[in-house]
Amino acid sequence: MLRYRDDDPHEEPAVTLDAFLEQPDAHAVRVEAGEDVRKLIPHFGRLKLVEISFPRFRDGRGYSAARILRESGYSGELRAEGDVLVDQILFMRRCGFDSFVPAQPLDARLVGEALKRFPFVYQTAADAAVPVWKLRHG
Repeated sequence: MLRYRDDDPHEEPAVTLDAFLEQPDAHAVRVEAGEDVRKLIPHFGRLKLVEISFPRFRDGRGYSAARILRESGYSGELRAEGDVLVDQILFMRRCGFDSFVPAQPLDARLVGEALKRFPFVYQTAADAAVPVWKLRHG
């Protein structure tokens, strides 16, 4: 697991979205591709971990789910799980993911290089990076 948070990892197993909505004592949820994460918004107060499934690297629905959660105010751990590739880590981080459980192990050195590859960004995202146009023009 790769993790970019300062708090302790949440160890409770994630339950399905339907099970989470029915269990008031659950604190971790697994969201499958295509499920509506907006159903979680009223539950942010008890939610510690959202694990978003990436069944295939080319399935981008998880990026949208992450962005919806972060823009709606979710500040807990947001984990990408499944077919996660080194080339995706930077973009996943920009969407708000702060932990990763790839199906295949990733080389930590390559991940570090990927996160530093582009010193500037061109659009706003869920992270705090300032777009280059704003740096240029204020």
